[in-house]
Parts: sequence; structure tokens; C-alpha cells
Amino acid sequence: MTHEPSSFYDHLAGDYHLIFADWECAIAWQADVIDRLIRTELGDRSLSILDCACGIGTQAIGLAQRGHRVHATDISATSVDRARQEARRLGASLTFGVADLRTLATQVDDTFDVVLAFDNALPHLLTEDDVGRAVAGMTSRLRPGGLFLASIRDYDRILAERPTGDPPRAFDDETGRRIVFQLWDWAADGLNYDLHLFILSRVDDRWDTREYTARYRALRRDELTAVLGRRGLTDVRWLMPDESGYYQPVVGAHKP
Repeated sequence: MTHEPSSFYDHLAGDYHLIFADWECAIAWQADVIDRLIRTELGDRSLSILDCACGIGTQAIGLAQRGHRVHATDISATSVDRARQEARRLGASLTFGVADLRTLATQVDDTFDVVLAFDNALPHLLTEDDVGRAVAGMTSRLRPGGLFLASIRDYDRILAERPTGDPPRAFDDETGRRIVFQLWDWAADGLNYDLHLFILSRVDDRWDTREYTARYRALRRDELTAVLGRRGLTDVRWLMPDESGYYQPVVGAHKP
């Protein structure tokens, strides 16, 4: 079994929107939250943004629709292709590329006011060295005074509780009924886990089941804070969901 994020997201790209009750509403909501965080830090103006874990465009499209100049990249070429198609369909103007978080310095030419990686992208990296390389890559694309933003699951709580997954959620829309849930298999080290994402769709009188598997590292907030500091970022601040309005803890930092 491969644990490469590119493989996971290449396979999931066509179904990614199905994990949301309404993906287009999620685009608008996430853009509102992230745009507010960015403008609070850097002022109420249009900014250049690199979304370097763009997936199918959930954050990038909405931020472009709010007037920012967005370049969106991802390690999954299939996801980038879909993001490009969705941006065109939704009338959003932004640019795209395929790039690995760990090698952004050589794969992305420009520098930006904001570099972000949301929705638990960094914990796909399973070693401290790879997390450090990703943070270094993101920092290399920041202008002086620029803002680093990322979100991860609340692994401090998760490591204390060691859950076996996320409970089922049922959705009904014009395509019918579907059920989405996750099962987590923890490794012996207690730090890594294999996530099994299941999407069940009602087709006529039967259920169609699709499974997508990825490996994650349970990255604690103090671990990521230390990596940010070692890579030269300052003013590191964590915002929990009740403060940021986002559904995961968000970390922000500045490049001197």
C-alpha cells in the first residue's frame, strides 16, 4: 500500500466534494473565515496568496472570488486539473501548478504576501524532517513581512483520546443519499494512523461503496511551533476554532 499523498488525492479528486454537505457553500464559508484572518493580520486589501495544498480548490477558489491574486498548487496533478475546471465553472480567476510542499522553492518562482496550507495537509508528512522541509518551502515563497497560515486537526486532544475514526454523516441532495465516515487504524508507535475514508452512495436499490486510504502523523501543536521557529518564522500564534471560526486549529506566523 502506498502512503504517498499524491496517490490518495489523485484517486479522491473526483469524489472530494462528496465529503461536504454542500461543497460550494463550504467554499464560500471557508473563504469568509480565511479572508478575515488574512485581512486582520495584513490589512484590508487585495493580496498575493499561494495556496500550496489546494486540492480541488476549496480555499483557493473562494479567496480568488474575494479579490485576492491566488496561485494554487498541489502534489496531486489530478486534483489540480479538477480545481482548474471548477474555477472556470465558478468564474474564479487564478493560476495553478503542480508542486510538492517540500520542494516549493524550486517548483514555484514567485513570492507571495500569504502562503497557506489548510485542511490538515502538513500531517501527511510522516517525519519531522519532511515537516521541516515543507515549512522551509512555504517560508521560501513568502515575502518579508508575509503571513504563513496552516490548519491541522486538534492532535493534542486526539492523542489523549485515541479515537477510532469520525462518525457517519448522512447527506441528501439532488443526486440522492450518501453516507461519509472514517475509520482510523493507529500504528504501534501511537503517532501515525491509517485513515480509511468511506463514501457510500445510494444507487437504485443498493449501496455503492468507495474507500480511500491515507497515512497521517498526529502532529502536536508544540511540535509544529518548534519547526516554525527553527525555520525563522516569528510571532507564532495558534487560534482554536472558537476564536478563529474555522473548524480546525489554525497557526499563523510571520516572515521577518
